[in-house]
Amino acid sequence: MPDPQPPRRPDCPCGSGQTYDECCRRYHRTPGSAPTAEALMRSRYSANVKGLASYLLHTWHPATQPPSLRLDDRITWTGLEVLATQAGGPDERRGMVEFVARFTRDGVPGSLHEISRFRRQGDTWLYVRGRARWRA
Repeated sequence: MPDPQPPRRPDCPCGSGQTYDECCRRYHRTPGSAPTAEALMRSRYSANVKGLASYLLHTWHPATQPPSLRLDDRITWTGLEVLATQAGGPDERRGMVEFVARFTRDGVPGSLHEISRFRRQGDTWLYVRGRARWRA
């Protein structure tokens, strides 16, 4: 009889190919720790998947942060594709990430194509704003 396989740990929702524990969970546990703009964007996508509105607010730049955030529980996020990054490295102050996030809302598929802007304050990357196009 073959040895039983250890339980498979779930992949990270951000599509990095790592497990959630190895990837975005560490940022969710310690907001402000994402080392790059892309890592922050991926962790924010995963926070949407996991329903972590407080993480999204905590990683939003104070100049553009809404006073509160309510996630739409009719949306199920189904995949993320990073299309491009510009700057946003560990030693940079600003960054841009272009991505497509796929979802279903009330069972109808759609996508969000966004170019997001990020700024680093001290050692912390923050989401500033995005130019988004929703498609249903």
